[in-house]
Amino acid sequence: MKVFPIDNELVEKLRKGDVYAFDQVYMKYAGKLHAFSFKYLKSKEEAEELVQSVFLKVWENQGTLKSDTSFKSFLFSIAYHEICNLFRQRSNLRKFIESSLISNHEASGETEAQIDAQFVLEQLDRIIAKLPEKQRVIFKKSRQEGKTTKDIAAELGLSAGTVDNYLSDALKYIRNHLEDRNLAGLIFLSLFIN
Repeated sequence: MKVFPIDNELVEKLRKGDVYAFDQVYMKYAGKLHAFSFKYLKSKEEAEELVQSVFLKVWENQGTLKSDTSFKSFLFSIAYHEICNLFRQRSNLRKFIESSLISNHEASGETEAQIDAQFVLEQLDRIIAKLPEKQRVIFKKSRQEGKTTKDIAAELGLSAGTVDNYLSDALKYIRNHLEDRNLAGLIFLSLFIN
């Protein structure tokens, strides 16, 4: 097992721009931050991006790091705030979709038929259920479980190109089977926030 210098020493070196100290901090905490982030985000890709973002912030602010406070707490605090920001962005996007759905119907004279996002998602679920089995499995693994093309390919014993083709066909099928063409773009966008 790799032995790391204590955090205070690493932070002092980091403050002076020591790249090796940065690498050591990364090796020591990247896995722990990834596990912490994945627990909330449920997506390997998003967790990986979040870890990169945390360490980018550390490098950009190396001169202001403090060696008299818990560096571990500092890292996890940054990660926690990044996760909160992601959830806020998702919530704002969902609210935008919901309000756009309602205003689209009001603009077209359907004030009594204010369709909410729940109906949209139910319609989407019905369409997804009608996908051919391989497309449905790959679509769910990609969009609902947050798995990468590479992970899906390895899991199903397919090439990455084949997975991409199935996913592309699934998205085309969904787009072509939406009942209300005016909402197609918004519903389609919702595929990426669920």
